[in-house]
Amino acid sequence: MAIAAFHKGQRVYVEPVGTWALIEAVIPRWTKGVEVPMGIVYDVGLGREFTEEELVGIETADTTDFVDEDAQWRLTRANNRWKPAEECHHHPYPGTHPVVITSDAEWGGWRVPAAEYDLNPNRIEMQARIIAQSVQCVALLRRFLQYAEDQADNMPNQLGDMAEDARLILAAIES
Repeated sequence: MAIAAFHKGQRVYVEPVGTWALIEAVIPRWTKGVEVPMGIVYDVGLGREFTEEELVGIETADTTDFVDEDAQWRLTRANNRWKPAEECHHHPYPGTHPVVITSDAEWGGWRVPAAEYDLNPNRIEMQARIIAQSVQCVALLRRFLQYAEDQADNMPNQLGDMAEDARLILAAIES
């Protein structure tokens, strides 16, 4: 007998994919002659159905674990498959596009659609550099907030305002 752990429209963290998603459908698995479902899977719009063990509800998720401050996200380059280097001489690095590796494996991370990169390659290059350094930026914000808490009595008003901004940025990232 199975009971649904999540409901339609609930925000969950999909562990195998490493992203947040909304439950689009709760799909019971029925067996003939049994009045209750034998299992339940969830459609989150990512191309396949996921089991309860692969999902983490927002109430139980500790989002601070999703950004490992020791992680070394890195910017690499992949060959263009859609255009040879001769046809994209206006790109900063003709014949390639940026890929940000966000895991220990060489395949996990952020990629840009070919058409979007071709529209504004300099903008995409900047975005890739920002994403690659974002883990260090989060670590810096956390260190700054810790310093601000430790020095609350001696903190100038401007730094106090900046600490509040940093707190809001971290709250937006970790929500």
